[in-house]
Amino acid sequence: MNNDIVFNNARVVLPDAVHHGSVSVRSGRIHDVNGHGTGVAGTVDLEGDYLMPGLVEMHTDNLERHLMPRPKVQWAEMPALMAHDAEVTAAGITTVFDALGVGDADPESLRGSTWHKLIDTLQACARENLLRADHHLHVRCELPAPNTIDLFEPFKGHDRLSLVSLMDHTPGQRQWENLDHARVYYTGKKGWSPEKFERQVAHSAQLQAQYAEPHRAYFVDYCRANGIALASHDDTTVAHVEQAHTEGASMSEFPTTLAAAQAAHQRGLLTVMGGPNVVRGGSHSGNVAAADLARHGVLDILSSDYVPGSLLSAVLRLVKDGITPLPQAVAMVSRNPALATGLTDRGAIEPELRADLIQVRVVNLPDGSQQGVVRGVWREGRRVM
Repeated sequence: MNNDIVFNNARVVLPDAVHHGSVSVRSGRIHDVNGHGTGVAGTVDLEGDYLMPGLVEMHTDNLERHLMPRPKVQWAEMPALMAHDAEVTAAGITTVFDALGVGDADPESLRGSTWHKLIDTLQACARENLLRADHHLHVRCELPAPNTIDLFEPFKGHDRLSLVSLMDHTPGQRQWENLDHARVYYTGKKGWSPEKFERQVAHSAQLQAQYAEPHRAYFVDYCRANGIALASHDDTTVAHVEQAHTEGASMSEFPTTLAAAQAAHQRGLLTVMGGPNVVRGGSHSGNVAAADLARHGVLDILSSDYVPGSLLSAVLRLVKDGITPLPQAVAMVSRNPALATGLTDRGAIEPELRADLIQVRVVNLPDGSQQGVVRGVWREGRRVM
C-alpha cells in the first residue's frame, strides 16, 4: 500500500508552535512540514482541523476491562483485544502500552491467572495485520502478591515488553494512605463487606512484609539486566522517590502528593498522571490533582488510565484553563511518553519521524467546555480510522 500522502489546510501542532499549512508523508515517514499550504492534487483537505502527532498511551487498564467486563466474567481474548484496539484508535492513540497486572491471591481474577493465551493472541493478530494501533506491553507487578514472579514468566524476554511498573496497593500507604478512601473503593467497586475489608487489610500487611522487598529486588534486577524501562507507582513520600531513583526508575506514575512529584522532578524522573484526574478536576482516590502538578511545572506525561478518550480531553482542559500551551500539552500525550519508553521514532510532527498522525476537530459545547473529536487516524501514513 502506498503510504505517500499530503495533508493540506491543517492547523499543524508542532513541538513549539501551531502553524496553518501542510504536511507531506513519504513511505510512512514525515517528509516535509510546509507552513504555507500546498495546492498539490490528491491532498487530504483537513478543513482547518488540527493535525497532531498520534497519541502514545503508556498505561491503560482498558484491555483488562474488555477481558473482564464484569466481576468474574472473563471474555474471549481475541474479541476483547479487537474491541480495545478499536477503542484506543478512535481516541487518537496510535501507540498503546497494554498495561497487564501480574500478582493476585485470587486465581479467578485477571491478575491472579496466566497471560499466556492473551500474549499468543496479540502476536497472532499482529501477524495478520489486524491491529490498528501499535501495541506494546507494560507489566504492572503487584509486589506483595505471592505469585507475582511466577505470573511474570510469559513476559520474560518478550520483544513487546517495554515497561515494568512496581506496585504496592497495601491499604494504609501510597494510593490508599487514607483508609477511608480505600474502604469506599473496596466496599463499593469490589463489593466487599466491611468485615471482609478489615480482614483483607490485616492480611495485606502480612503479605507485604513477606514478599514486597524480595519481589522488588527481582524486578529491579530484571529491568536493569534487560534494558526495560522501570516505573515506580503511587509515590507518596520523598523516600519513595529516592528509592525509585536509586533503583533506576525513569518514571514516577501517579504520585499522590505534590512533594513526591517535586522530588521526582528534581531527580530527573518523569511524572505521569491520569487524564481522568485532569478532566474530573481531581483524583478519585483523594490524592493530589494532576492540574496542580502542571501548575507547579512537574507534570510530564498524561495517561488515559481507565478512559482512553481522556487523553485528548485532558489536553484541551489544560489549554482551556490556561495552564499549558497546546504544543506542550500535546507533548504530554505524544513525544514525552514515546521518549520515556525508548520510542525515539515517533511522537512529534518532524521530518523523518513516523507518520503517526491524527485529525482533530475541537467543538465548543453549550456548557462552555470543549470536546476534541478524532476524525481521522493514520499510522505510518496508512489510514486506520
